[in-house]
Amino acid sequence: MKNSPHPVDLHVGSRIRQQRTLLGMSQSKLGDTAGITFQQVQKYERGSNRVSASMMWKFAKALQVPVATFFEGLPDEPAKSRAAKDPMASTEVLTLAKHYIAVKKPQARAAIRELAKSLAA
Repeated sequence: MKNSPHPVDLHVGSRIRQQRTLLGMSQSKLGDTAGITFQQVQKYERGSNRVSASMMWKFAKALQVPVATFFEGLPDEPAKSRAAKDPMASTEVLTLAKHYIAVKKPQARAAIRELAKSLAA
């Protein structure tokens, strides 16, 4: 039986995916920039492959973030299971955030927030 990925590897992979999605970058583009295939990017993002220090540096450069970004939000005691998955890391939420960030008018952003509040109520 194969061991499941370490919680830290899952977290780092999730953070790589978050940053890539927020930039609107495909796995292929990130792979090309880092010198790997999109399938390898998928494995890193899922946590099934551990990210080496040099690969993490390449990802940070490609995603225009400091390496420390990949560890942000990591608890002192990472969860032992996938059940504690961060809902803010979903593709749906990241896509919404990407489009929200692209809205430049403060009034439009306020209207979007109010619409979301009223729909959630």
